[in-house]
Amino acid sequence: MSGGRFADSVRRIVHLAWPLFIGQISVVAFATVDTLLVGRHSAADLAALSVGSAAYITVFIGLMGVVLALGPIVGQLYGARQLEQAGRQLHQAVWLALALALLGSTVLLFPAPFMALARMTPEQEARVRDYLSVLALSLPASLLFSAYRGFNNALSRPKAVMALQVGGLALKVPLSAVLIGGLPALGVPALGVVGCATSTAIVMWSQAIVAFVVLRRSEFYAPFMLWGRGLHPPDRQALWTQLRLGVPMGLSILIEVSGFALMAVFIARLGTSAVAGHQIAANLVSLMFMLPMTLASATSTLVAQRIGARDPHDARRLVRHGIGFGLLAACVLGSLVFLGRDGVVRLYTQDAAVIAAALPLLAWMTLFHVVDAAQTLASFVLRAYRIATVPMFIFAGSLWGVGLGGGYVLAFDVGGWTPAPLRGAPGYWAASTAGLTLAAALLLAVVWRVMREARRQTASA
Repeated sequence: MSGGRFADSVRRIVHLAWPLFIGQISVVAFATVDTLLVGRHSAADLAALSVGSAAYITVFIGLMGVVLALGPIVGQLYGARQLEQAGRQLHQAVWLALALALLGSTVLLFPAPFMALARMTPEQEARVRDYLSVLALSLPASLLFSAYRGFNNALSRPKAVMALQVGGLALKVPLSAVLIGGLPALGVPALGVVGCATSTAIVMWSQAIVAFVVLRRSEFYAPFMLWGRGLHPPDRQALWTQLRLGVPMGLSILIEVSGFALMAVFIARLGTSAVAGHQIAANLVSLMFMLPMTLASATSTLVAQRIGARDPHDARRLVRHGIGFGLLAACVLGSLVFLGRDGVVRLYTQDAAVIAAALPLLAWMTLFHVVDAAQTLASFVLRAYRIATVPMFIFAGSLWGVGLGGGYVLAFDVGGWTPAPLRGAPGYWAASTAGLTLAAALLLAVVWRVMREARRQTASA
């Protein structure tokens, strides 16, 4: 690869990625704010937040993945300049989001499976149930905003999403501070972990309403014919197109996130300090993940647009350069955070027991982050080519089988042979790193085969 071409690809990717990065950092900062504030409120509320957020993320992320199938579809239509068809796809995504919200909210209102896995005390279980009940009210807004996000990102318009995400964070911080800790002077009680959910619900509905207004009033969206006689009725063929790509995408994301999030549910069995330490490490890794994820999203958007524009050569070049640049960035970021891990953990808590539980987990962080970046870049590229089923099976075997299953064996010393350093939460992190490594290797192999086939088709044409 020539330096000039690589630099040009990186410039195009970064131009699209930086608003995505700021927006996603704002979203993850929601959880960071809650973790910091609740950690200072009480360790019991922090443990409830860890389990409750794991349950919510498992539900929301899987459903969001289905809605975000809108992105690759609209990206190709936009590249082909079929703008009205792209607008029709957004309408169908709205119907899809509403149907999925009904399903997801029901699961959050009846979270018995998560409670059974966590084996919490009755008091802790009551906190988690209250937390999830409030979030069930915010799920429809979150999924509708996901449709807005997927549509705009596919049009290379991430700043429209970033503005609302940053604004949401600006509203989230004071709301969480007041609702979690209370404001006795004004008669506002301290809600603890339930205050996190309440502030999130308020912010998400605010974002969804503003997104609707933007789509309605901005002249940019006029060519997409979004507003005629109202919302287009459900279109069976369009919905099937989104579901055919979105269901395996959603299941892939669900497998990936649940394999990580359910770690918190099982680690909760080890005690409050263990799960609180895991929550800190998990939140930190989630923040770091935003860099490769946004680079992967930008690469995928550009590749989908070039496929729609019938420029396969540029699409392949963006794939190579995007993966290379994303891995380089992940290595640098992971190394920097690893070197400063002691100071970083102390930003979250001063509890000696929680610090002692968190620091060993961060020893795995650099490798975990790099292989996580590799599998993310590869899977996003494959979505641009509308390939999602094969990655789904790879994720199931690698992340559930090796990561979650292997982590259980190591953490709880099922066979009686687990080394002492890998018992407890470190065992889950070691197994998850191994699962991500396997997934990354297999997904990169699939990308290589897709590129080789695309090159062969171009040559024969």
